[in-house]
Amino acid sequence: MANAIKAAIGDLVLTFMWVFSYSVLGIATNAITRAFDVQHVSYNGFPYPSFFVTTFLVFVFTIIGNVLGGASFNPTGTTSFYAVGLGSDTLFSMALRLPAQALGAAGGAIAIMEVIPKEYKHMMGGHSLKVDLHTGDVAEGVLTFVITFAVLFIILKGPRSELVKTWLLAMSTVALVMRDKY
Repeated sequence: MANAIKAAIGDLVLTFMWVFSYSVLGIATNAITRAFDVQHVSYNGFPYPSFFVTTFLVFVFTIIGNVLGGASFNPTGTTSFYAVGLGSDTLFSMALRLPAQALGAAGGAIAIMEVIPKEYKHMMGGHSLKVDLHTGDVAEGVLTFVITFAVLFIILKGPRSELVKTWLLAMSTVALVMRDKY
C-alpha cells in the first residue's frame, strides 16, 4: 500500500510538472531555437529544431520519472504496462495512480494559466479538433494503439541501454504526437 501511495504521489507531481512545462513548450522552443539561430531550419516544412527540443523535454521527463521511482505522466503507458503484466502495479495502485495523474494535469493547467504573462497567452492555444468527431475519434484510437505498441516494443525488445531506450521512447512519442501543422 505504501508503494502504491508513493507511485500515485510521484505520478501527481510528474504530471503536474509535465502539463505545466508542455503548456509553454512553444514559447521555450521559440526561445531556444532563436538563441541558437536555427528557427528557420526545416526539411519539407518539418521543423527539426522544434522536434529535437520537444524530444529532449520528453527525454528529461522520462528520466525524472525514473528518479521518482517509475512515475509517469502518461496514463496510456501506465494502463498498458499493467495490462501486459509489466511492473509492480496492482488494481489498487492503478485506482490511485490514474486519478493522481488527472489531478496533476488539472493542477498544472490551472497553475500555468495563473503565472503566464499576458503577452504569451496567445501562444498557449491548446489542441482543437479540425475534423468531424468520428474521424477524430478513429484517429485518436489508431494513434493510441500505435504509440502503445511502439512503447511496449521498445521496452520489451528494444536496446539494452537504458539511455538509448529512453531516447527511443522520447523520439517515438514526439513523432506520433507532434502538432497538426507538421
